Amino acid sequence: MSALPETFRALVAEKGDDEVRRELTTLQPDDLPEGDVVVRIAWSSVNYKDALAVSPKGRVAQISPLVPGVDLAGTVVEGEGEGSEVIVHGHDLGVAHHGGFAEYARVPAGWVVPLPDGLSARQAMALGTAGFTAALSVQRREEHGVEPGDGPVLVLGASGGVGSTAVSILAGRGFEVHAATGKAEEAGYLKELGATEVLSREETSAESKRPMESERWGAVVDPVGGASLAYALRTVRYGGAVAASGLTGGTSLQTTVFPFILRGVALLGVDSVNTPGGVRRRRRRGCAPLSCDRPPLRGIGRPAPP
Repeated sequence: MSALPETFRALVAEKGDDEVRRELTTLQPDDLPEGDVVVRIAWSSVNYKDALAVSPKGRVAQISPLVPGVDLAGTVVEGEGEGSEVIVHGHDLGVAHHGGFAEYARVPAGWVVPLPDGLSARQAMALGTAGFTAALSVQRREEHGVEPGDGPVLVLGASGGVGSTAVSILAGRGFEVHAATGKAEEAGYLKELGATEVLSREETSAESKRPMESERWGAVVDPVGGASLAYALRTVRYGGAVAASGLTGGTSLQTTVFPFILRGVALLGVDSVNTPGGVRRRRRRGCAPLSCDRPPLRGIGRPAPP
């Protein structure tokens, strides 16, 4: 007997000729896609990608109708691990496979990750996909060998989900963090998270005719892209690294080979969608999501209400 009720609620987006109709409606178990595990969803976060999935020109949704929601946390009610709390994010969730904006989801077993120790389902979704992306960005930069003594770390888009979490993680791990934002009113919040300096978006997205500028940063976490990524590459110190994960600032990159061949700068791509399961589960083996030889993560960005 299925653990799914006869009907359950879901937010469904359906594409029309030139619009996307969005409504809270009722689904039946047969409306869910194939999968090995059924999760009763407790929480899901709202991401930039979710907004694109329900926008007429978002070019993210690959099926219609679609239940959006690129991440979720809840309890397994059918399949492997029945009764355990889990999280699911990335893969095709909320894009080509019904996602987290519903009371139930059916997903492949390979997408399911045990809820990390010390986190509630709500806290996991307060971090959400943005928090996971921030952790991956810090991990990639540390795997490159950047240490706190190598200079300040610049976080672009710092008042957003990825950026604010990255600021908190980096400050908690002993780095001097400089935060760039287009929202001047968030300066106090970013300093509460651990930023020592706050820069304007105008400064860190300004165009330049110079292929390189003065060396400023030991590393950069960039969830923005576009002109901000070009700025980062021009200003990173010798041997530094830029971890890039976003495109809100644009998809084009105007740069030269000089930062790479004259300063040995590394451009590190960060992809949270297809991250292997072993990386997603690393904390379950006694390691923090970044590495076993460093202190655990501290801080998760803007705190959620209790």
